[in-house]
Amino acid sequence: MLNLDRMIVEFDKGLRTLFSQAHSVRAYPDANVLEASMDEAERKNAAALMRVNHSGEICAQALYQGQALTARDPVVQQKLQQAAQEETEHLAWTARRVHELGGHLSLLNPFWYTGSLAIGAVAGLLGDKWNLGFLAETERQVGHHLQSHLDRLPPQDEKSRAIVAQMYTDEVGHADMATSLGGAELPQPVQLAMKLNGKVMTGASYWV
Repeated sequence: MLNLDRMIVEFDKGLRTLFSQAHSVRAYPDANVLEASMDEAERKNAAALMRVNHSGEICAQALYQGQALTARDPVVQQKLQQAAQEETEHLAWTARRVHELGGHLSLLNPFWYTGSLAIGAVAGLLGDKWNLGFLAETERQVGHHLQSHLDRLPPQDEKSRAIVAQMYTDEVGHADMATSLGGAELPQPVQLAMKLNGKVMTGASYWV
């Protein structure tokens, strides 16, 4: 059951996600990778793609927090919180890379966060099997999205590629975790709606 103290904690998490610098416990995936030479168009494209990835992690943070807030099983709550910590590291990696490339973070992040938090909370209210199923499908779609970015990033931008590759590994792990805990496969219309929502977010965040 929701209580005031927990709501305050979640509100604080939201503020820190949106307005505080994220930190990584693990080493940055690109720590030992040299910066490549890129022309202005390549750098702008790489920065925009990494901005999209950062916004995706903003959404992931909010989804996990919303889902953990309404999840019934303490084990599921714990796993969601653990996954959220890894997503926090992704925030740190992508934010730093966007700035290194001379880009800016999406101005729409507060909107993405609020909407994703609400969606996550609703998913949790539907029951743990649907909550976990939503998580698994989200991470599978994020994985496809990250793979497409590996195709779209400048070939010589090994720093961004190292970050995206590690993010992909983590997201696949989150999807497998959700499935192993009993996540149900979502109906096709729901999967399609999620894909459409993802296209709106990625398209807008690339430019704004």
